[in-house]
Amino acid sequence: MKRRHAVLATAAVVLLLGAPAFAAPASPTPAAVASASLDQIAVDYVKLTLEAGEREPGYVDAYYGPREYLTVAKTAPRPVFMLRKEADRLRKLLAKVADKDLSPDLRRRKLFLAGQLKAAQTRLAMLAGDKFSFQDEAEGLFGVRPVLKPLKSYDPILARIDKLVPGKGDLAARVDALQNRYVIPTDKVEAVMRAGIAACKAKTEEHIKLPAGERFDLEFVTKKPWSGYNWYKGDAHSLIQINTDLPIYISRALDLGCHEGYPGHHVLNSLLEEKLTKGKGWVEFSVYPLFSPQSFIAEGSANFGIELAFPGQAKTAFERDKLYALAGLDPKTAEVYGQLQDAKAALASASNTIAADYLAGKLTKDQAVQLLMKYSLYSRGGAEKRVSFIETYRSYVINYNIGQDMVRDHVYRAGKSEAARWKAMEHVISEPTTPADLRK
Repeated sequence: MKRRHAVLATAAVVLLLGAPAFAAPASPTPAAVASASLDQIAVDYVKLTLEAGEREPGYVDAYYGPREYLTVAKTAPRPVFMLRKEADRLRKLLAKVADKDLSPDLRRRKLFLAGQLKAAQTRLAMLAGDKFSFQDEAEGLFGVRPVLKPLKSYDPILARIDKLVPGKGDLAARVDALQNRYVIPTDKVEAVMRAGIAACKAKTEEHIKLPAGERFDLEFVTKKPWSGYNWYKGDAHSLIQINTDLPIYISRALDLGCHEGYPGHHVLNSLLEEKLTKGKGWVEFSVYPLFSPQSFIAEGSANFGIELAFPGQAKTAFERDKLYALAGLDPKTAEVYGQLQDAKAALASASNTIAADYLAGKLTKDQAVQLLMKYSLYSRGGAEKRVSFIETYRSYVINYNIGQDMVRDHVYRAGKSEAARWKAMEHVISEPTTPADLRK
């Protein structure tokens, strides 16, 4: 009895002091609720993307998330009209997540998801039959509204190139004849490509720590609308495919090695997986929908990665000193070819204008081919292949040139030193970067 009285007395003292005998469960903080909301939206976004991929082959470029999500998507994908409603629902939910309740890191995550969901809405609308202008489509899918320059604005660039290329007559034909001197013989393509990729990797490893065990497989294919492709498999593993439909010029070894590999697509996907999917548990980065702002960052950084790894004359010098001999080409002519490639780079955005007019029905296919030969200086085979790409991927073409320009400007603002620029590049390819971030 004395013990019982003592317990009661102690309880009475606790009550008098205002402290509860048993602590009530703490209510979740607004920050915890907001973070949990982003987690759920991210899961539903992944499921939405995978099901959209069942409705449009090629929509999902890569996936290495939970296997059960993919199984459900393949077993019972919702029809497009329901997926559109789901995308609308998720954007509304995302808008309700208050920025004030999020850390700076989570605000960037929210902005990334907002761009991806807007792209999903746009692409699903296209699948349902909605029509967009080239610029509206590009803005909806990739988060950037392209400025389409009139083709005549490229005439001064063509005039400069005309002075570089020997001979007289049609410039495209002369450029084609010159470039044909720099085709890698078929039996030497693999050796040259592997040497190019190895050089890109070595340069990247000087500045970026790559995930342990990262690797790639190299494969040569035909009958594709693209010249090269990186298929990311997860666990820092890529399949890099090179299309051999058309002749492969010596410049393509470093171009494809850096773009598809290091510090391009392979490194970007490997870092996102390591730092965000695994490091933070952000499941949305385990899926890559091709028609989204993610591609603007991926293609832009991959194209700029060539210049970052081999700035100025370094690319021509490496090709001359290391690759020409492997390809059985004369290294004494490397400078002439390098000057041509540098000059042609200024024509890159001409294809945006041509693609916009072709997709709008203002040009026939043959007219588009002719204009690509004139203003992008493609061979006829190259121009026909480019039209095939435009027919397949439409406004995606802006990602290569406008994306590259915006990534370059962003990285160069970080400073003049090589270290500062590589550090800025690492941030771009390992964080939830959006096109808006590149303007900062």
